[in-house]
Formats: sequence, C-alpha cells, structure tokens
Amino acid sequence: MDIDLMSMGKKTTSIPVNHFGGEFNAGIAIEKIAFKNLPELEEWAQPERHSHHSFFLLEKGSVTIEIDFRKHTIKSPSLFYMHHNQVHRILAFENVTVSSLGINNENLNPEYLKLLENITPAKPLSLKKEPFSIISEAVSLSIKLSERKHDKLYHSLLKDSCNTLVALIISQYLERTKPTDKLSRFENLTKAFNEALELNYSSLKRPAMYARKLNISTPYLNECIKYTTGYPVSHHIQQRIILEAKRLLHYSNKSVKEIAVALGYDDYSYFSRLFIKVTGMTAVAFRNKNLD
Repeated sequence: MDIDLMSMGKKTTSIPVNHFGGEFNAGIAIEKIAFKNLPELEEWAQPERHSHHSFFLLEKGSVTIEIDFRKHTIKSPSLFYMHHNQVHRILAFENVTVSSLGINNENLNPEYLKLLENITPAKPLSLKKEPFSIISEAVSLSIKLSERKHDKLYHSLLKDSCNTLVALIISQYLERTKPTDKLSRFENLTKAFNEALELNYSSLKRPAMYARKLNISTPYLNECIKYTTGYPVSHHIQQRIILEAKRLLHYSNKSVKEIAVALGYDDYSYFSRLFIKVTGMTAVAFRNKNLD
C-alpha cells in the first residue's frame, strides 16, 4: 500500500488524508498484509481520514484503534468499515494479518453506497466462523483478480468482485440493525434527521431548519428525537458540530477562529461559548490536553 499522508507526523492545516496508491488510480485498492507490532508500520499510528470507503478484515491478531476519540480493541476474526470522514489512528497491534479494501464512490454499486451512508457511526464487528469463511474467500478472489492486470475485462472483474465483498460486509452490519420496515414512525424520522444532520451540520444550526427540511413541525421533530434518543434535536446538532471541531483541533493546526468559520460560525465568541458548554473546557484547553 502506498501511504500518501500530508506532512507525516506533524499537524497540517487540515486533517491528513490517506490516498491509497497502487491500483487506487482506478478507484480500487485491495491487499493482504501481515505485521507483528507498531514500529513495523509507523505511518499507521498517524491520525488520518481516508479519501475513500475502507473495509478491513482482521484475520489474525488484535488491534487497538482510536476512531473519533473512542478507543476500540478488536480481536480476530473481525471486520470494520471506515467512513471517509472518520478520523482514526492505530494505537497498538500484535501479530496481525489483515486484508484491506479501499474503493471510491464511482466504483461502488449505488445501492451499496446508500446503505453505507446509513451505517453511522461505523463500529468494528466480530465475526462468527461461517461469515468469516465466506468473506475470506471473497477477499482472496478479489486479490487474485487484482493481480490479473492483463485481462481484457480487468477493471470490470475487479469492480464486480469487490462490490460482492462490500455487499457481504454490509450484510453483517445489517444483521445487527433493526430492519427498516420494522422501524416506528419516530425511528424513521430519527434516521432521516441523522442523515440530514450529517450532510448539513455546518450550515443548518437550528432545529427548525431540520424540521422544515423534513416537512414536519419543530415540536414534533423534537418529540421524535427525544423519544428515540433521550436528547432533543439541539443536543445532536451541537454534538455533531463539536465532534468536527475536536477533529480539527486535534489533527490540524487551524486556529480556533478558522475552525469556527469552517463550521459556519462568523461569531467566534459564540462558537467558543458553545464549545465550553458542550465539552466543559475551552477549545484551546482541549487542543493542549490532546497534544501528541
């Protein structure tokens, strides 16, 4: 894998982005790698986002990974999907064999792309013996096809096999979630709100804006969200904004004022008060506390 991180090992004006090399110039990269401990692959310890959808099958060993400030210890056999907007870094691993797939929107089946958008937040999943065996076989086939570069239909074969692999992975996530046709009216509206929030958190700041977008009244939206989550709409809006602020504070060298503007706040002092309200500390204190 060709890791292309901007200014490796130090903060940049934006969160570092990992652009897969190799076959990713065609929008797809797949491989299997093995390593014993962190010094063997130090760049994986650097915080980053991906420029694509990323899927990992942990076949052997264990990994401790931080995803958006939450630590996960993953033991094989497991899989995990990484949204391109999730910031993550490897904290530790031991005797690992892992297969990875990176694929961009253009190469994904549109149906699968929509399903992936609804896996929020994406978390690692442990696998039972049968699904692990099937997914492993799909990975092996895709890797073999990735090596057959002289085949006339090389890219089509690789794209189709990798989409089959993605479908198998999505099916594992769907098994752990409640079927859409069994969701209540409140649950469906909460799902729609979460999708709208992810797309608009930097521009839509008030509950009434989301209510209008969903064609319902603000009181009814609040009732739905509070019933299903325990928190009002404003709480979720603020949490999503502050999550992005934390990412930028920790993984970039943008000033607090620049971050406020990037998140849609021309009033720097208002943003500062909001950060204190949500986190209990100033933005500068958060950055200093989390310095590497």
